[in-house]
Amino acid sequence: MTEKLEITEKRFDEINEKLTDINVINDQEQYKSLMKELKNLTPIIEKYRMYKTARSDFEEAEQMLSDGGLDKDFKEIVQEQYESNKKLMDEYTDELKILLLPKDPDDDRNVIIEIRGGAGGEEAALFANSMFRMYSMYAQTKGWKTEVISSNPTELGGYKEISFSVEGEGVYAKLKYESGVHRVQRVPEMRRRAEYRHQQ
Repeated sequence: MTEKLEITEKRFDEINEKLTDINVINDQEQYKSLMKELKNLTPIIEKYRMYKTARSDFEEAEQMLSDGGLDKDFKEIVQEQYESNKKLMDEYTDELKILLLPKDPDDDRNVIIEIRGGAGGEEAALFANSMFRMYSMYAQTKGWKTEVISSNPTELGGYKEISFSVEGEGVYAKLKYESGVHRVQRVPEMRRRAEYRHQQ
């Protein structure tokens, strides 16, 4: 994995250098292609450089502990640095393994989401509305655009069904696993009151 990351970092630096070339800047097609590649590589390189910093700090602490001669208080500080950076290295390694996975060519496609109230009458319809608002708010935080394609609203503000499009960068990558049935269960009023009193 380290060899692949070194090659990726070298490519990252090459792209940054090319983007300062006036000939590349004037060639909009090449410039856009390089910018897109740079954007895809950036999270990998940022994480890799965080890993290298943690590794450097870890190795420094490891060497100091190996050399010995530390007083008790300072040894505790160095030991803490050793352990915390070892933990960071493990975390960054796991994250880098995921970042290096081949990208799905469909990841930048837009999506259409359909939500149906299903069984449960008005409560199911209200829950469908809550689901729609949840996706809309999530899309907003990502800078995506949502547009309702069709809907069947109820009198109390729910939806028997609603379909809407989500457009933006990386939409399909984030939402392609969103499917299935969600169950909503109403809690009786007496039980809610009992739980509230218990919490008090």
